[in-house]
Amino acid sequence: MDGRAQNIPAVLRLLLGFVVLSTIAGLLVAGIAVPAIGASGQAAKAGVDFFNDLPSDFTISPLAQQSKIVDADNKVIANPYDENRIIVPLKSISKNMQNAQIAIEDARFYEHGGLDPRGFTRAMVSNLKGGDVQGASTLTQQYVKITLQEQALRAGDKAAANAAVKKSYARKVQELKYAINVEENFTKEQILTGYLNLVYYGDQAYGVEAAAINYFGVHASKLNLGQAALLAGIVQQPTAYNPVLNPAQAQARRDIVLTRMGQLGMASAKDVAAAKKVSVKKMIKKTPLKGVCHRSSQPYFCAYVMGYLQHSPQMAVLGKTPEERLKRINQGGLTIRTTLDPAKQKIAQAEITKAIPIGNKSNLGGAMAVVEPGTGKVLAMGQASNFEKNQTNWNVDQIYGGGPYGYQFGSTAKMFGLVTALEQGMPMNSTINVPFASNKQDHVFAGPKVVGAECGANEPWKVGNDYAIGGRQMTLAEGISKSINTWAAQLTIEVGPCNVLDTMKKMGLHQADGKDFERTISNATLGSGTTTPLDLASAYATLAADGKYCVPSPIVSITTPEKKEIKVPKTSCKQVISKDTANAATFLLKGTLRNGGTADGNWDVNARPAAGKTGTTEKHNQAWFVGYTRQLATAVWIGNVKVTDKNRRLYSLNGKCFGSYGCFGDVFGGTVSAPVWASAMKKMSQGMPVEQFPAPSQKAQRGNLQDLPNVFGRSPAEAAGILRDAGFASQVGGYINSDAPKGTVGGTSPSGAPCPARPSRCSSRRARPPSPTRSRPTPRAARAGAAAADRSSPDDQLTPRASRGPARTGRGPSGVSGR
Repeated sequence: MDGRAQNIPAVLRLLLGFVVLSTIAGLLVAGIAVPAIGASGQAAKAGVDFFNDLPSDFTISPLAQQSKIVDADNKVIANPYDENRIIVPLKSISKNMQNAQIAIEDARFYEHGGLDPRGFTRAMVSNLKGGDVQGASTLTQQYVKITLQEQALRAGDKAAANAAVKKSYARKVQELKYAINVEENFTKEQILTGYLNLVYYGDQAYGVEAAAINYFGVHASKLNLGQAALLAGIVQQPTAYNPVLNPAQAQARRDIVLTRMGQLGMASAKDVAAAKKVSVKKMIKKTPLKGVCHRSSQPYFCAYVMGYLQHSPQMAVLGKTPEERLKRINQGGLTIRTTLDPAKQKIAQAEITKAIPIGNKSNLGGAMAVVEPGTGKVLAMGQASNFEKNQTNWNVDQIYGGGPYGYQFGSTAKMFGLVTALEQGMPMNSTINVPFASNKQDHVFAGPKVVGAECGANEPWKVGNDYAIGGRQMTLAEGISKSINTWAAQLTIEVGPCNVLDTMKKMGLHQADGKDFERTISNATLGSGTTTPLDLASAYATLAADGKYCVPSPIVSITTPEKKEIKVPKTSCKQVISKDTANAATFLLKGTLRNGGTADGNWDVNARPAAGKTGTTEKHNQAWFVGYTRQLATAVWIGNVKVTDKNRRLYSLNGKCFGSYGCFGDVFGGTVSAPVWASAMKKMSQGMPVEQFPAPSQKAQRGNLQDLPNVFGRSPAEAAGILRDAGFASQVGGYINSDAPKGTVGGTSPSGAPCPARPSRCSSRRARPPSPTRSRPTPRAARAGAAAADRSSPDDQLTPRASRGPARTGRGPSGVSGR
């Protein structure tokens, strides 16, 4: 059967039936009640004219069709939709279902051309007797009616949607003319396919495929006789015959459909009887209605993409508001190609859950974000939790599906202080005086650059170390690789905590709620603020990309159903720090993975160059590792978090067990997070060429240096003034042997050598301050004098900077720890 009704008798019957219908319409409008078969003459002519003047071209817009979100290999991740509808071809709908729908709705579907004369005549007589407008609608007419309603709803036109289903002769006449047009332009198979994909089957299921899955947990292609009859019967009254809400009524209606199928020879008497014996309650295997991303193979990445499409400024091409964008995503049949690398995603998910088993009893959580330096592409996003129970994406900002808090990032913050120092011109081999502290004895930073200072603290700031260290000069390399808290605190004071916070901002780091960090020294130094793995990975990727920061993005392209590409703005990338600074910072951050570093033993830097930083928060409740090669930047977060309706409590990781990694008494960033990072990165890097980081330039190594003025033989006060006028801070370091007069400056360290140009630079290296002299200077004695100066409190020794504005009271001290 080719599908189109083209025989002349059927067409003549159609026209005759229409004349009768149009005549009745004309007479009813005039208020005259006469039998339809007696109408003739002018009334009939008026009816025909009325029909001819109606619009005839019926445009079937594509259904509110699901869009496709695909990964980098073009494999479907998710299908966003406005209604729970899954469009399938007729070949994917069982013959039982096709027959059942035709049997109960339009038994002569394959015989007529849009109007069933017998059904029409029967309905007309009934309507004239009872005054009610009965159906007699063919399946084609129903398809027209539902399509008009669907299109009106999509356009937001509620009036048109109501008009499409209003019981009136005018609407029926228009519906009929459209049905004739549909029959002329589409095959019966196309009409049936459209109908079965469009019609509502109750329980929020639109179309037969969604209904089959919803009620029975099977595809439409697998529907048996009883299941098909049950679904077909629902269409007339989707609520009354909903088998979940009203199983008895649904069963009675199902049996009517089965009987009709038997009468039409679509099913044997034996099969009909057998189907009727099955209770509807036993038939139903209700599948809970799931959202778009609940169905996804990668639910957390799916949720991130949906959030990004609706809220990112980059996605304004989809609509001005999130609501407009969502409507286009759900109804537009778009193909949204993402950056997700399925191979890397598989590795990320496997590695994070190897350490943090999903459903563990210790409230342990873990997340991993992987980005591509220089492009901002989000390549993978692993999370150790069940999306059915927890839809919060721990990797991303709140606006993209993350939580409102984010997570403290601990000593991973120390990278930003290091970058700030290098960017300001501090040489790579600089040393600073580092106060002593241990895990039992804090050092108290109480100088004017901390207490009451802009970006400082509102009270003396206590900082401890994870073990006893300090009270001496320490290089940048040692401080960052060993992650010494008092080193980081002193460095932040010298380069300025406001400047460190500014560095964080330009490298893309912010709170999970999108706001900037509170401007306190604790946030600048030890990561007491909160952020997300994706933001940290993107910030560290800046170093791998020679100082270029790229806003993370999951989108590659968006195309329409007609294969037309929607022009999506390119990812926003900007050079935020110098290439020299990025390469110098990378060189120093390699030390984390080398001998003596906090992640030593996890990675062979010589085999494949990499750099990174560990991070541990106060009370050891969260542990981080963020690291990168030239091609990949990855952040791993592990935390022991329990969230209730009323509060958010953080518990220590100490003493917990971490899957195949084992159990640990004390947990730091290097304990589990670094091994997880290393394992994942090794696997994800397989097949990639080994790329070297550029060596630090001479400029980066030397820093921004200038010669010290010669103050030999000057009084300490006079020498300090000369140095201050030249832009250097200074301090008296002690007594040395010298030829200078007693009580005058016997030497400086460095001795007339180049020193960083800004006020704190010379002192930041604890390079030799002017010293009162006793006798002849020697190099050995000069070094001893400098060492003696180290025992005083460094933050109090510094000459205050020029004011950066009014002092601001910051938050109180934080004990966020290092490593």
